[in-house]
This record gives sequence, structure tokens and C-alpha cells, in this order.
Amino acid sequence: MELNLHAIDTPPRAASTVVMLRDGAAGLEVLLMKRHGLSDVLGGAYVFPGGKLDAADAELDAARHLDQAAAQLHASLHDAELDAARAAGLYVAAVREAFEEAGVLLAETADGGEPDLARASALLKNGTPFNTMLAELGLRVQTRRLAPWSRWITPRVPSVMNKRFDTRFFAAAVPPEQVATHDDFETTDSTWLSPRAALQRYWDREIEMAPPQIMTLAQLARHATADEAVAAARTRRPPLIQPESIEDGGTRVVCYPGDDRHPVRERAMPGPLRLRWHNKRFEPVDGFDALFL
Repeated sequence: MELNLHAIDTPPRAASTVVMLRDGAAGLEVLLMKRHGLSDVLGGAYVFPGGKLDAADAELDAARHLDQAAAQLHASLHDAELDAARAAGLYVAAVREAFEEAGVLLAETADGGEPDLARASALLKNGTPFNTMLAELGLRVQTRRLAPWSRWITPRVPSVMNKRFDTRFFAAAVPPEQVATHDDFETTDSTWLSPRAALQRYWDREIEMAPPQIMTLAQLARHATADEAVAAARTRRPPLIQPESIEDGGTRVVCYPGDDRHPVRERAMPGPLRLRWHNKRFEPVDGFDALFL
């Protein structure tokens, strides 16, 4: 990844990301997927499954294909500027991207049974649109599995991209009967790691990550199990995080709510209030251990 030097004046694009969780032998683990090196969004970096909101996501027949009413999903996001259809679409986008990129389908049959993953995957490979696949298999999206975790809006001067996104992060435990893996198209590798181990691999320069992934992993490191992390998300409003890019001593610094240079004085999340560009990556100003204070 390279430091972005240009301001972006176009509005941020709506997107959804799923922070997939499971319990490993040593506790909480999170799925990280490596973006294809030629991708124009964080190519080569390790990310959570996700992508932009498509128009069709907000057009899904909620009565037939969602396990909660659109009004309930709207309320869960605590965003008065959204309408109910678009709020539901953000949930649908999260589930669609989880299926397309990681092969995990958070859906059920009309009577609450497990989806036919083989048929669903075959339809996906044949180019069947996600909404059409749901209709053909009589499936309902399990929005209840998703807990709104946070909302990140890329600053006008993005840190390592030349695009802006308004991304809803959702936390979800992967159904134990399903296996998550990369699609060898948009993503070329995948791994399950504890949040601290993932951050250690980043610190040791074994993998690349962007600030939203770094800071989300720092948050997750406070939780011992998948259920604990998802339950914690359900007890609070998803924080709005609008990083501020500043220059400090000739060095790019990204600061977060609660920092002296950020217009929002109330802290939005645990972890460091600043990351600085150092040695061609963003690092906590006070070193690795600052991620866990």
C-alpha cells in the first residue's frame, strides 16, 4: 500500500463489511482475507469480507426474504438520514458479500432450515444474481445474525486509497456447519487469527492492513469469545468514526474521535487515538502495545 496524497471531492459510496468471528482453541478468532493484488481497493491488503451497496440490495422483497422488518433494521443502525429500504439494503449487502467473497451464506429456508449451500454456490458460479438465488431456493436472509459494530466514513484525504466509502461494519459468528474460504478472484488468501495474533503479524510485516482493520482488531482484542463480541455490539449504538487526516511534523497522522485534533471530543472506541505513517505503513504513535491499552 502507498500513502494517498490527494483529496477526494466525490461523496463516499455506501458499503457493508462483515467481521466474521468464531471460537478457536485459544479463544476468539476473526477471518481475514487478502485482496487481489490488482484490486483498486486495498490491493494486497488483508481485510474483512465486504463491498459496496448495490441497487438490488435495497430492492429485495423484505416480507419474503428478510427475517426482520425493514423498520427494525433501520432502527438498529441509529441513522435518521437513512430510509428503511436502504437500511435493509445495507444488511443484504453484508450477507451477499459474505457469500460471494467467503462462501458463507447467512440465510435459512422458510421453515428455519439450513440452506442448500451446494445449490446456492452453483447458482452463484453460473452468474445468478443474489436476489434471484434467494427466490429460487426459497431462502430468507438471517439479519438477526448480524450485529451493527461501527460505521466508518473515509476522510476527504484517504489514508491509503483513492476512493471514499461510508461503510457499515457488522459482526457475525460464522455458522459452525459452514466453512469460510477465499474465492480466488477478489480474494487470494484467507486465514483465521486471534485479533492480537493478526495485529502481531501486521506489526512483524507479514501482512498489510489499513487503519479501519487495525482499529477494529484492537477493539475485538478486548473480547474472549464470538458470542461475547456480538453481544457487546448489541448493547451499544454503532459508533460513527470519521478519521481526520492531519500533518504533524511533516508526517501524515490519522486521528480518531477523542483526539485533541479531532472535531469530536468524545472517544468512539478503545485503542489509540492516533496512527502515524511510518516506514510505509500506519502505526500507533505510542507503539504496538498502545493497541491494547
